[in-house]
Amino acid sequence: MTGLDALAPETTALLVIDVQNAFCHPEGTLGISGVNVEPAQRIYPAVARLVRACKAAGVPVLWSQQLHLATDAGRARKRLPSHTQKRARVSALAGTWDAQIVDELAPLADDPNLVFIKHRFGCFYETRLEAMLRMLGTEALLVCGATANACVETTLREAYLRDYDVVAVTDCIVAVRPEWEPLAHAVWGQYFGLLATSGDVVTWLGRAAAPRVLGLGHLLLQVTDLEAAERFYLGLLGLTVRKREDFRDGRPLTVTSEGLGLTSGRPEGAGPLEHVAFRARDVRGLAERARAEGVTIVRGPEPSAYGLSLYLLDPDGNQVEVFCDDSGGGT
Repeated sequence: MTGLDALAPETTALLVIDVQNAFCHPEGTLGISGVNVEPAQRIYPAVARLVRACKAAGVPVLWSQQLHLATDAGRARKRLPSHTQKRARVSALAGTWDAQIVDELAPLADDPNLVFIKHRFGCFYETRLEAMLRMLGTEALLVCGATANACVETTLREAYLRDYDVVAVTDCIVAVRPEWEPLAHAVWGQYFGLLATSGDVVTWLGRAAAPRVLGLGHLLLQVTDLEAAERFYLGLLGLTVRKREDFRDGRPLTVTSEGLGLTSGRPEGAGPLEHVAFRARDVRGLAERARAEGVTIVRGPEPSAYGLSLYLLDPDGNQVEVFCDDSGGGT
Protein backbone atom coordinates (compact mmCIF):
# COMPACT_ATOMS: atom_id res chain seq x y z
CA MET A 1 0.00 0.00 0.00
CA THR A 2 1.47 3.35 -1.00
CA GLY A 3 0.39 6.97 -1.23
CA LEU A 4 -2.67 8.37 0.47
CA ASP A 5 -4.23 4.94 0.93
CA ALA A 6 -1.45 4.11 3.39
CA LEU A 7 -2.85 6.79 5.71
CA ALA A 8 -5.92 6.78 7.95
CA PRO A 9 -8.22 9.82 8.16
CA GLU A 10 -8.64 9.10 11.88
CA THR A 11 -4.98 9.98 12.50
CA THR A 12 -4.63 12.74 9.91
CA ALA A 13 -4.92 16.51 10.26
CA LEU A 14 -4.94 19.35 7.73
CA LEU A 15 -2.64 22.31 8.37
CA VAL A 16 -3.48 25.58 6.59
CA ILE A 17 -0.50 27.92 6.77
CA ASP A 18 -0.63 31.73 6.82
CA VAL A 19 -3.44 32.48 4.38
CA GLN A 20 -3.34 36.06 5.60
CA ASN A 21 -3.76 39.47 4.01
CA ALA A 22 -0.04 40.12 4.40
CA PHE A 23 0.83 37.32 2.00
CA CYS A 24 -2.23 36.99 -0.22
CA HIS A 25 -3.99 40.34 -0.63
CA PRO A 26 -2.76 42.96 -3.13
CA GLU A 27 -2.86 45.60 -0.40
CA GLY A 28 -0.99 43.37 2.05
CA THR A 29 2.73 43.57 2.74
CA LEU A 30 3.84 41.34 -0.13
CA GLY A 31 1.46 43.06 -2.55
CA ILE A 32 2.70 46.58 -1.80
CA SER A 33 6.27 45.26 -1.92
CA GLY A 34 5.87 44.37 -5.57
CA VAL A 35 5.03 40.67 -5.28
CA ASN A 36 2.32 39.41 -7.62
CA VAL A 37 -0.21 37.86 -5.23
CA GLU A 38 -2.70 36.76 -7.89
CA PRO A 39 -1.39 33.14 -7.69
CA ALA A 40 -2.15 33.19 -3.96
CA GLN A 41 -5.70 34.31 -4.61
CA ARG A 42 -6.18 31.55 -7.18
CA ILE A 43 -5.68 28.84 -4.56
CA TYR A 44 -8.64 30.00 -2.43
CA PRO A 45 -11.27 27.75 -4.08
CA ALA A 46 -9.07 24.65 -3.83
CA VAL A 47 -8.19 25.39 -0.20
CA ALA A 48 -11.85 25.94 0.66
CA ARG A 49 -12.85 22.68 -1.02
CA LEU A 50 -10.07 20.83 0.82
CA VAL A 51 -11.03 22.31 4.19
CA ARG A 52 -14.72 21.47 3.74
CA ALA A 53 -13.93 17.89 2.67
CA CYS A 54 -11.65 17.38 5.68
CA LYS A 55 -14.23 18.76 8.10
CA ALA A 56 -16.92 16.53 6.60
CA ALA A 57 -14.64 13.51 7.05
CA GLY A 58 -13.82 14.38 10.66
CA VAL A 59 -10.23 15.38 9.85
CA PRO A 60 -9.17 18.28 12.13
CA VAL A 61 -8.24 21.50 10.31
CA LEU A 62 -5.61 23.66 12.02
CA TRP A 63 -4.76 27.20 10.94
CA SER A 64 -1.52 29.07 11.54
CA GLN A 65 -1.39 32.86 11.84
CA GLN A 66 2.00 34.49 11.56
CA LEU A 67 2.30 37.54 13.81
CA HIS A 68 5.18 39.96 14.21
CA LEU A 69 5.76 42.67 16.78
CA ALA A 70 6.75 46.17 15.74
CA THR A 71 9.60 46.00 18.25
CA ASP A 72 11.47 42.70 18.03
CA ALA A 73 14.80 42.58 19.88
CA GLY A 74 15.70 39.25 18.30
CA ARG A 75 15.22 40.57 14.80
CA ALA A 76 16.92 43.88 15.66
CA ARG A 77 20.20 42.29 16.76
CA LYS A 78 20.81 40.61 13.41
CA ARG A 79 23.83 42.00 11.57
CA LEU A 80 22.66 40.83 8.15
CA PRO A 81 19.35 41.99 6.67
CA SER A 82 16.38 39.82 7.62
CA HIS A 83 13.72 38.90 5.08
CA THR A 84 11.41 41.48 6.67
CA GLN A 85 13.84 44.25 5.72
CA LYS A 86 13.49 43.28 2.07
CA ARG A 87 9.81 44.29 2.06
CA ALA A 88 8.03 47.63 2.26
CA ARG A 89 7.34 46.99 5.95
CA VAL A 90 7.31 44.26 8.55
CA SER A 91 4.47 41.92 7.60
CA ALA A 92 1.53 40.73 9.70
CA LEU A 93 2.02 43.03 12.67
CA ALA A 94 -0.05 41.92 15.65
CA GLY A 95 -3.48 43.55 15.78
CA THR A 96 -3.47 44.76 12.17
CA TRP A 97 -5.60 43.96 9.13
CA ASP A 98 -2.40 42.65 7.51
CA ALA A 99 -2.29 39.80 10.03
CA GLN A 100 -5.89 38.65 9.54
CA ILE A 101 -6.85 35.53 7.59
CA VAL A 102 -8.21 36.56 4.18
CA ASP A 103 -11.95 37.19 4.03
CA GLU A 104 -12.49 34.41 1.49
CA LEU A 105 -11.25 31.74 3.92
CA ALA A 106 -11.74 33.28 7.37
CA PRO A 107 -15.29 31.86 7.84
CA LEU A 108 -13.83 28.36 7.55
CA ALA A 109 -11.43 28.99 10.44
CA ASP A 110 -14.42 28.86 12.76
CA ASP A 111 -12.89 27.02 15.72
CA PRO A 112 -10.57 29.35 17.64
CA ASN A 113 -9.11 26.36 19.47
CA LEU A 114 -7.60 25.18 16.18
CA VAL A 115 -6.05 28.53 15.22
CA PHE A 116 -2.55 29.07 16.58
CA ILE A 117 0.00 31.88 16.46
CA LYS A 118 3.56 31.61 15.20
CA HIS A 119 6.28 34.25 15.03
CA ARG A 120 8.71 32.70 12.57
CA PHE A 121 8.51 30.60 9.39
CA GLY A 122 7.98 27.18 10.95
CA CYS A 123 4.63 26.13 12.39
CA PHE A 124 6.35 23.95 15.00
CA TYR A 125 8.94 26.46 16.17
CA GLU A 126 7.96 27.69 19.66
CA THR A 127 4.22 27.20 19.05
CA ARG A 128 1.57 24.96 20.58
CA LEU A 129 1.10 22.97 17.36
CA GLU A 130 2.92 19.85 18.50
CA ALA A 131 0.93 19.61 21.72
CA MET A 132 -2.30 20.04 19.73
CA LEU A 133 -1.32 17.25 17.34
CA ARG A 134 -0.53 14.92 20.23
CA MET A 135 -3.94 15.57 21.78
CA LEU A 136 -5.63 14.93 18.42
CA GLY A 137 -3.73 11.68 17.92
CA THR A 138 -2.26 12.96 14.66
CA GLU A 139 0.25 10.84 12.75
CA ALA A 140 -0.05 12.37 9.27
CA LEU A 141 -0.26 15.99 8.12
CA LEU A 142 -1.82 17.40 4.99
CA VAL A 143 -0.11 20.76 4.41
CA CYS A 144 -1.24 23.75 2.36
CA GLY A 145 -1.03 27.54 2.35
CA ALA A 146 1.54 30.30 1.91
CA THR A 147 4.31 30.44 1.02
CA ALA A 148 6.03 27.49 -0.61
CA ASN A 149 9.54 28.88 -0.34
CA ALA A 150 9.38 29.94 3.32
CA CYS A 151 6.70 28.97 5.83
CA VAL A 152 5.36 25.91 4.00
CA GLU A 153 8.73 24.37 3.25
CA THR A 154 10.05 25.09 6.74
CA THR A 155 6.99 23.39 8.23
CA LEU A 156 7.29 20.37 5.90
CA ARG A 157 10.86 19.93 7.10
CA GLU A 158 9.88 20.34 10.74
CA ALA A 159 7.07 17.80 10.42
CA TYR A 160 9.26 15.26 8.64
CA LEU A 161 11.98 15.61 11.27
CA ARG A 162 9.34 14.82 13.90
CA ASP A 163 8.39 11.62 12.04
CA TYR A 164 4.98 12.73 10.83
CA ASP A 165 3.80 11.38 7.49
CA VAL A 166 3.67 14.49 5.33
CA VAL A 167 1.51 15.29 2.30
CA ALA A 168 2.04 18.56 0.42
CA VAL A 169 -1.24 19.51 -1.29
CA THR A 170 0.38 21.22 -4.25
CA ASP A 171 -2.57 23.07 -5.82
CA CYS A 172 -3.29 24.61 -2.40
CA ILE A 173 0.26 25.95 -1.92
CA VAL A 174 1.59 29.15 -3.43
CA ALA A 175 5.16 30.46 -3.79
CA VAL A 176 6.34 34.06 -3.80
CA ARG A 177 7.78 33.30 -7.22
CA PRO A 178 5.98 30.66 -9.32
CA GLU A 179 9.24 29.62 -11.00
CA TRP A 180 10.45 28.30 -7.64
CA GLU A 181 7.63 25.78 -7.34
CA PRO A 182 8.90 22.93 -9.59
CA LEU A 183 12.19 22.67 -7.69
CA ALA A 184 10.39 22.92 -4.36
CA HIS A 185 8.06 20.10 -5.35
CA ALA A 186 10.96 17.96 -6.49
CA VAL A 187 12.72 18.40 -3.14
CA TRP A 188 9.58 17.75 -1.11
CA GLY A 189 8.69 14.60 -3.05
CA GLN A 190 12.23 13.26 -2.78
CA TYR A 191 12.84 13.96 0.89
CA PHE A 192 9.82 14.89 2.95
CA GLY A 193 6.72 13.05 1.82
CA LEU A 194 4.01 12.78 -0.78
CA LEU A 195 2.83 15.30 -3.35
CA ALA A 196 -0.93 15.27 -3.97
CA THR A 197 -3.61 17.58 -5.30
CA SER A 198 -6.73 18.63 -3.42
CA GLY A 199 -8.69 16.40 -5.83
CA ASP A 200 -6.52 13.44 -4.82
CA VAL A 201 -7.20 14.13 -1.15
CA VAL A 202 -10.96 14.57 -1.60
CA THR A 203 -11.14 11.31 -3.55
CA TRP A 204 -9.11 9.52 -0.87
CA LEU A 205 -11.36 10.83 1.90
CA GLY A 206 -14.41 9.55 0.04
CA ARG A 207 -12.81 6.17 -0.52
CA ALA A 208 -11.63 5.90 3.09
CA ALA A 209 -15.13 6.70 4.40
CA ALA A 210 -16.61 3.57 2.78
CA PRO A 211 -17.64 0.71 5.13
CA ARG A 212 -14.55 -1.42 5.67
CA VAL A 213 -12.36 -3.28 8.13
CA LEU A 214 -9.69 -1.14 9.82
CA GLY A 215 -7.61 -3.77 11.61
CA LEU A 216 -7.58 -6.99 13.59
CA GLY A 217 -9.48 -6.69 16.84
CA HIS A 218 -9.06 -10.08 18.46
CA LEU A 219 -8.92 -13.81 17.78
CA LEU A 220 -10.85 -16.35 19.85
CA LEU A 221 -9.59 -19.93 20.02
CA GLN A 222 -11.60 -22.96 21.19
CA VAL A 223 -9.23 -25.22 23.11
CA THR A 224 -9.67 -28.74 24.45
CA ASP A 225 -7.88 -27.98 27.73
CA LEU A 226 -8.08 -24.38 28.91
CA GLU A 227 -5.58 -24.89 31.73
CA ALA A 228 -2.99 -26.34 29.34
CA ALA A 229 -3.65 -23.57 26.83
CA GLU A 230 -3.10 -20.93 29.51
CA ARG A 231 0.19 -22.55 30.53
CA PHE A 232 1.30 -22.29 26.90
CA TYR A 233 0.04 -18.82 25.97
CA LEU A 234 0.37 -17.14 29.37
CA GLY A 235 3.22 -19.05 30.96
CA LEU A 236 5.44 -19.83 27.99
CA LEU A 237 4.66 -17.02 25.54
CA GLY A 238 4.09 -14.37 28.19
CA LEU A 239 0.66 -13.05 27.17
CA THR A 240 -1.11 -11.17 29.95
CA VAL A 241 -4.70 -11.56 31.17
CA ARG A 242 -6.98 -8.57 30.62
CA LYS A 243 -10.11 -10.21 32.01
CA ARG A 244 -11.80 -13.53 32.75
CA GLU A 245 -15.53 -14.02 32.33
CA ASP A 246 -18.12 -16.49 31.09
CA PHE A 247 -19.88 -16.51 27.74
CA ARG A 248 -23.69 -16.37 27.67
CA ASP A 249 -23.64 -20.16 27.10
CA GLY A 250 -21.57 -20.70 30.26
CA ARG A 251 -18.20 -21.37 28.65
CA PRO A 252 -15.23 -19.78 30.47
CA LEU A 253 -13.36 -17.07 28.59
CA THR A 254 -9.84 -15.76 29.13
CA VAL A 255 -9.09 -12.52 27.29
CA THR A 256 -5.49 -11.38 26.89
CA SER A 257 -4.21 -7.82 26.48
CA GLU A 258 -2.56 -8.92 23.24
CA GLY A 259 -5.87 -9.68 21.52
CA LEU A 260 -6.09 -13.46 21.90
CA GLY A 261 -9.11 -15.01 23.60
CA LEU A 262 -9.23 -18.60 24.88
CA THR A 263 -12.33 -20.66 25.63
CA SER A 264 -12.86 -24.33 26.38
CA GLY A 265 -15.53 -26.75 25.20
CA ARG A 266 -14.63 -27.22 21.56
CA PRO A 267 -17.50 -29.12 19.88
CA GLU A 268 -16.47 -32.43 18.37
CA GLY A 269 -15.24 -31.95 14.83
CA ALA A 270 -15.01 -28.18 15.16
CA GLY A 271 -11.78 -26.39 14.45
CA PRO A 272 -9.84 -24.27 16.90
CA LEU A 273 -11.14 -20.96 15.54
CA GLU A 274 -14.26 -19.81 17.40
CA HIS A 275 -14.24 -16.48 15.63
CA VAL A 276 -11.97 -13.68 14.46
CA ALA A 277 -12.94 -10.07 15.10
CA PHE A 278 -11.99 -6.93 13.20
CA ARG A 279 -12.33 -3.25 14.05
CA ALA A 280 -14.38 -1.67 11.28
CA ARG A 281 -15.91 1.51 9.97
CA ASP A 282 -19.69 1.62 9.46
CA VAL A 283 -20.87 -1.81 10.64
CA ARG A 284 -24.40 -1.09 9.43
CA GLY A 285 -23.04 -0.33 5.97
CA LEU A 286 -21.12 -3.61 6.00
CA ALA A 287 -24.32 -5.43 6.96
CA GLU A 288 -26.12 -3.91 3.97
CA ARG A 289 -23.27 -4.93 1.68
CA ALA A 290 -23.28 -8.49 3.11
CA ARG A 291 -27.01 -8.85 2.47
CA ALA A 292 -26.63 -7.55 -1.08
CA GLU A 293 -23.84 -10.05 -1.78
CA GLY A 294 -25.63 -13.01 -0.21
CA VAL A 295 -23.21 -13.43 2.70
CA THR A 296 -24.64 -15.27 5.69
CA ILE A 297 -25.32 -13.01 8.66
CA VAL A 298 -25.27 -15.00 11.89
CA ARG A 299 -26.61 -12.09 13.91
CA GLY A 300 -26.44 -8.33 14.21
CA PRO A 301 -25.77 -5.56 13.91
CA GLU A 302 -26.36 -5.57 17.64
CA PRO A 303 -25.03 -3.86 20.78
CA SER A 304 -21.89 -5.48 22.14
CA ALA A 305 -19.03 -4.85 24.55
CA TYR A 306 -17.29 -2.99 21.71
CA GLY A 307 -20.24 -0.80 20.76
CA LEU A 308 -21.89 -2.43 17.74
CA SER A 309 -21.09 -5.89 16.34
CA LEU A 310 -22.02 -7.89 13.26
CA TYR A 311 -21.34 -11.63 12.91
CA LEU A 312 -20.82 -13.12 9.45
CA LEU A 313 -19.75 -16.46 8.00
CA ASP A 314 -16.81 -16.51 5.62
CA PRO A 315 -16.79 -18.93 2.61
CA ASP A 316 -15.32 -21.71 4.80
CA GLY A 317 -17.93 -21.28 7.51
CA ASN A 318 -15.67 -19.45 9.96
CA GLN A 319 -17.45 -16.90 12.09
CA VAL A 320 -16.18 -13.34 11.60
CA GLU A 321 -17.13 -10.46 13.90
CA VAL A 322 -16.80 -6.84 12.79
CA PHE A 323 -17.32 -4.15 15.40
CA CYS A 324 -17.16 -0.42 15.91
CA ASP A 325 -17.85 2.19 18.51
CA ASP A 326 -21.54 3.00 18.14
CA SER A 327 -21.23 6.50 19.57
CA GLY A 328 -21.27 7.95 16.06
CA GLY A 329 -24.18 5.91 14.83
CA GLY A 330 -22.18 2.86 13.87
CA THR A 331 -19.56 4.54 11.74
